Amino acid sequence: MKKLFKSKWFKIPFYTLLVGFALIGFFLTASYAAIKLRLTDDSGSVDVNNRYFQEIKDKYNQSFKLDTSSVQFNDYEAVQRIVLLNKFYPVNAQFIMNAFEKSDDKREILRMLDAADIQLKGNKYYNQQLRKLKASLKRKKKYKSISVYEWMNISEWQDFKIAVAKDKELIDSAARVTGVESRLIVACLVGEQIRLFNSNREAYKKWIGPLKILSVESQFSFGVTGIKEHTAMKIERLLKTPENEFYLGERYENLLDFATEDTTKERLDRLTSYRNHYYSYLYAAVFLKQVKHQWERAGFPIDDRPEILATLFNVGFPQSKPKSNPRVGGSTIKIHEKPYTFGAIAYQFYYSGELFDLFPIQSKKFDWIENEL
Repeated sequence: MKKLFKSKWFKIPFYTLLVGFALIGFFLTASYAAIKLRLTDDSGSVDVNNRYFQEIKDKYNQSFKLDTSSVQFNDYEAVQRIVLLNKFYPVNAQFIMNAFEKSDDKREILRMLDAADIQLKGNKYYNQQLRKLKASLKRKKKYKSISVYEWMNISEWQDFKIAVAKDKELIDSAARVTGVESRLIVACLVGEQIRLFNSNREAYKKWIGPLKILSVESQFSFGVTGIKEHTAMKIERLLKTPENEFYLGERYENLLDFATEDTTKERLDRLTSYRNHYYSYLYAAVFLKQVKHQWERAGFPIDDRPEILATLFNVGFPQSKPKSNPRVGGSTIKIHEKPYTFGAIAYQFYYSGELFDLFPIQSKKFDWIENEL
């Protein structure tokens, strides 16, 4: 047995295993000590683009809320930047466009584009084109929230839109019974109300602005559409005068009938009600339809001329004289010291697209099928 232990066939494997286990033990012990002493920690390095990552973080804020003072995202901007990227790296541009089409959070599309910009910061030609694009976008953003119609940029216009939206059902109701387009009625309302929506007026400061309500006139003109008493009386009379050029037909004869004997009081009550503006819109709609019929019978249709119809609404029956070349005008209205004519204001509103969701342009301004409303 002793002879076996002393032989080389035993000693070599034995000492080899012994040394091996000793080395493994040493390695494990050393590794444990290194870990405990944090000798294996990787000190890491700062990415060369860290500054750009920080700028993007500041741009969008950590909570992913847009900093509106520096970032005003819109689809136009994203598409233009994707188009630019497509000139250099179509594959990446396609990826971002796919995300753009499917994403609910458009802010992330900007971040995707910013990430590409960082990667391309060494591409001089790309960055030259990007600077030009951003300069162009900046110029466009300056006018992003500004209407081409200057008077629609005043704060009072925003108050008016809220106020008129409250009367949508009343306006549509008057439109249905007369067959006069709602937007056409509102075009006349705008001309009458916008001069009253003046931040310097006491009435505006006290209740029109704070309450977001329409102004009801009660002196020389009446109601929210500014119908004069003699005009209202003539509108009523013409409904019942078949031989007159303004006559609308039997179905409209009783549209403005009174319920009491005191027609003067009832008429003023109708037009000056602060709670219900229906009759203001109804009288305006009937007037528009009466002059429309007058001009049509004379051979000069003005169905598609909201500016002429509004002008006639403003100047009244005496000035309604059918001819081939009617002129736009009416009262001169100052809005923040700049003069406009009643007809021009109505025209600009009508074709501005403002309030289109509430009062769309119909294919026919008059006598359309009721279910089109």
